[in-house]
Amino acid sequence: MAPHSNFYRLPAVRTVSMVCPVPDHDRVECSEVEQFDGTWVSQGCPRCRWEALHTSPVDSERRAQAKALLRAEGLNLLLIGSGITPRFADRSFDNFITNAETAKVQALHKCQSYADNFGEHFEAGRNLLLTGNVGNGKTHLACSIAQQVIRQHKAVAVITSAAEIIRVFKGAMERGAGYTDRDVLAELAGFDLLIIDEVGAQAGTAFELAMLHEVIDRRYNLIRPTVVISNLNPKALEQYIGERALDRLRENGSLLAGFTWASARGAA
Repeated sequence: MAPHSNFYRLPAVRTVSMVCPVPDHDRVECSEVEQFDGTWVSQGCPRCRWEALHTSPVDSERRAQAKALLRAEGLNLLLIGSGITPRFADRSFDNFITNAETAKVQALHKCQSYADNFGEHFEAGRNLLLTGNVGNGKTHLACSIAQQVIRQHKAVAVITSAAEIIRVFKGAMERGAGYTDRDVLAELAGFDLLIIDEVGAQAGTAFELAMLHEVIDRRYNLIRPTVVISNLNPKALEQYIGERALDRLRENGSLLAGFTWASARGAA
């Protein structure tokens, strides 16, 4: 990731002191790293870690374990950077409740299929639109997509809201922001998968729509897939973001999942 990021959060790190049992290592400072599931994991003695990776036999169990830890750290970095909040960290396709209702089953199938075939969709820059009523699982399934493409493809997948994108673009105009609107656009265009939540929940001023158009257009030209989540139906979404932007999202066989059932929030 770039030195400055407005969307890709790094895990928190804290330093603790420990006594390494290896002779002559004695007391060392080691790092504990925040995990996606909310726990903290120690990286252990830095000297032991370096030796395991660089001086232990190539085919040794010690080196294999050290490399496995590196891979786990890389995956954790991607998951925390995804922007999936603690509320949705445990959401998956498996715990999306359909009650065998046809519309819910179809929405689940489309989202699962998009994740299962992400390699193909990535190559084609194929988008997915999740539209419909509030409180019926769009963000749940979007986070499930993000987790699967991260875990299976090690892709850089980020979910953020349209309001946050606009806020960051506006921040670029402030004195001393440390970044420009070009930096924001380049970062959003660079993610392997960008999921934009709550499109249409904003006032829709000319500036706000122009920023969203810029992001959609840049990703379109770079052939990067985008998932758009909106509480608006497809016709209202077109009226909101404009025909040209929606055409960009629909091009090349884009997929649409409609969420037409009543909200589950507040249900007994």
